[in-house]
Amino acid sequence: FFGSECDGAFAEYTTVAARHAYAINSPLSDIELASFPCSYSTAENMLTRADVKPGDRVLITGASGGVGSAAVQLAIARNAEVIAVTSLAKSDSLLKLGAHQTVNRNDDLVETLGENSVDVVLDLVAGPKWPGLLDVLRPHGRYAVAGAVAGPIVELDVRTLYLKDLSFFGCTALDTQVFGNLVNLIETGKIKPLVAATFDLEDITTAQEVFADKGYTGKIVLKVARP
Repeated sequence: FFGSECDGAFAEYTTVAARHAYAINSPLSDIELASFPCSYSTAENMLTRADVKPGDRVLITGASGGVGSAAVQLAIARNAEVIAVTSLAKSDSLLKLGAHQTVNRNDDLVETLGENSVDVVLDLVAGPKWPGLLDVLRPHGRYAVAGAVAGPIVELDVRTLYLKDLSFFGCTALDTQVFGNLVNLIETGKIKPLVAATFDLEDITTAQEVFADKGYTGKIVLKVARP
């Protein structure tokens, strides 16, 4: 991925291997389509690794961010019940996106949801509240992680892991079917783009400031000039 495994995401031109290029039959604009690849593929990979199925109760941390809001839509597309962890200010936007319930990120998860109350946790936050994520997982629950914006160092009581027979999934490299599945969901209209703002490439500094402020839900898209 540009910005991760290689540099160059803020260039006007680039080259990619043909095997990584997909034709998409969709009425969506280039800007809307550009909001999908990284965040939605990361989220779909988490759902795939955690084997999210219809009826699963899925807790998503960092749910208002690019990956989190994508995970909300993608979990709903799998007919799962979605609980989104977010700030009070962004709760309504996630409910409108389809989340069945929101939880204030400052609240105690066990007090709010109860122990052993969810089947899957999709975690993009980690941080000091991390032990509560395992407490709300049911026995044989699945935990998938692809971010640690609240801090990467967490405290694990190993007994929780083995006594509840939990499965952990670290999610970086995509399973082979993930992007093809995502393209199918785009073409069938089962997910929609969530573009919070667009900026011309020359305004990248302003775009980065808006990104750092975290006052939005979804994705920021940069526009490049057409030749």
